[in-house]
Amino acid sequence: MPEILAYGLGKLSPLPGEVYQYILEFLTSAPSQEEVVNFEPNAAMQARVTLLLEKNRTDTLSAVETKELDEYMRINHLVTMLKARALPYLVRDSE
Repeated sequence: MPEILAYGLGKLSPLPGEVYQYILEFLTSAPSQEEVVNFEPNAAMQARVTLLLEKNRTDTLSAVETKELDEYMRINHLVTMLKARALPYLVRDSE
């Protein structure tokens, strides 16, 4: 199922399907609250975002790269919301 969703999203998105597949595989693995809070992009994703942010700072992003960066930012927002929802459970469990 994650492969099908990632393939479909890859056809509609400026990001490679592997990005969505990485996230979907994590989410469908039934991660613990701690794993959600500690979730990070893989090295390739981090490197790409770093490059896009640098190009954005120097005002050299192409239109395609702008869409790509926007999509990474949307994903970052979603992951941040997931982490924010998981954090209270960790705090409560540690008391």
